[in-house]
Formats: sequence, structure tokens, C-alpha cells
Amino acid sequence: MPTTAFVLGGGGVLGATQVGMLQALLAEGITPDLVVGTSIGSVNGAFVAADPSIDGVARLEELWRDVVRSGEMSESPVRQAARFARHRTHVMRRGLIRDLVAEYLGVERIEDLQVPFQCVAAEIESSASRWFTSGPIGPAVAASCAVPGLFAPVEVDGAHYYDGGLVHSIPVGRAIALGATEIHVLQVGRIEQPLSAPTNPLDVGLVAFEIARRHRFVEEIAEVPDSVRLHVLPSGVDRTPTASLRGLASVAKVEDRMARAFDATSAYLEGTTR
Repeated sequence: MPTTAFVLGGGGVLGATQVGMLQALLAEGITPDLVVGTSIGSVNGAFVAADPSIDGVARLEELWRDVVRSGEMSESPVRQAARFARHRTHVMRRGLIRDLVAEYLGVERIEDLQVPFQCVAAEIESSASRWFTSGPIGPAVAASCAVPGLFAPVEVDGAHYYDGGLVHSIPVGRAIALGATEIHVLQVGRIEQPLSAPTNPLDVGLVAFEIARRHRFVEEIAEVPDSVRLHVLPSGVDRTPTASLRGLASVAKVEDRMARAFDATSAYLEGTTR
């Protein structure tokens, strides 16, 4: 029997793109048999795994809008600097992701989700990937979202975790290993923008980070077997070279990213079903 997987990559606030993609997929009647997520994709993925319907994604959209209105993801630089000075490891409130999941999701354990779900985080002590496949959802998703410097490391079962994007930015290979025969990749737009050689010190770090994020995805895509149908969904963002994209993660752009992704993905799906 064919197994349809949704693979949701990382990207912080850019993850609003995935909400538009999910809306388009479900509007076409495409639902997952398996959901695999990393970083912000673990949050979005948990919601669609909990309720793979238009109503379920509507609750996810509500979460994104409420977070934007609350300002928690766009605190003033002064407040962030004060928190970093106090804790020396992070600028965002400890427990933020866990609390949001608890408030909005309505499911406490991974095994209680409607659709099988896995998310990944990077274990600090062993430098290895850990795939969360059961147990409490909140800590697992928080660990997967713990961007170094932005969030504090998350402790689960005595080990400490950072963002899953450090080890699997878009985990297509995991979906294949779990038996997926049709994969919809929900990326956030970064891989659609070509990299260009850096021209200033800030771009050096940005380009190096993007290479580190993309290389495993590029290799896994090249190794997808012919028996697997792969759909890398379009985000609808402008294809500007990545080194020029500073500032695109603004929360003010969340609504725009949702709408662009919905339109672009809807057009793509219409073309593939003709």
C-alpha cells in the first residue's frame, strides 16, 4: 500500500510558509500517513499529525497569528540582550515552545496523535541525532526547535538537545527509511534561493550556514529511489540570492508567506494532477 509522508524542514519564523502548504495539500484531499519534522517543522508537523484536516491546520494558523500578536517572537533587542546577559546561552524565554504546544495542540503524547509522527533533535553530549517517536510531545518539539543562542538547550531524559536542523534540516531520508512511497517536502523557501559568493563579513557566515544546512538534503534528494514519488513544494518566495535575504524572517511577513505558499503549492498540485 502506498505511504504518503509529509516532511517538514526547519527555518524559524519562515515556517509560516508550511502553513500555506498544508492548507493547499488538504484542500486537494492529500493527507499524510506519516509526518516527519525538524525544528519549526516539528511544531507544524505535530499539528497536522494531531488533526490532518482543514480545521486542524486552522488551529495551527491561529497559533501563528497569536504568536505574532503577542510579540514573544519579536521581543525588543534590549530585552533579549538583558536575558542573554543573565543566562549567557539564549535570548528567548525558556519553555516558550513547550508552553505553546501545550496550550494549542490538545494532545500530550506522540503516540496519541492521529498520524504517526517523528521529530529530531541534536544531542549535545553525543553529537548524535535523536528521533523522538513516543513520549511527551512538548519536550520533544522544544528540543527539535532549540536553535543555539536563541533558545536554551532542552533537557530530556538526562540529555541536552539543540535544534534538529543541525543534523537533519529537511529529513527526506528518514521518511524513506520508514517506508514512504510518496513524499511531500514542505520547505520554507531557502533551498529555492541560489547561493552566491559572499562579498562582506556578514554574508560569509550566512553562506557557510546555508551550505551546512543544505548539503545533507541535497545528498538525500540525489539518492531518492525511482520507486518514490517526490514533491518539493514551492514556497512562492522571490528567488533572490540567499546572501541578500537578511530580514526576511520578520514576523510582519508571516501572513504574506502563508498566502504565497498556498498559491504556489496549489498551482503546483493542480499541475501534477492533470
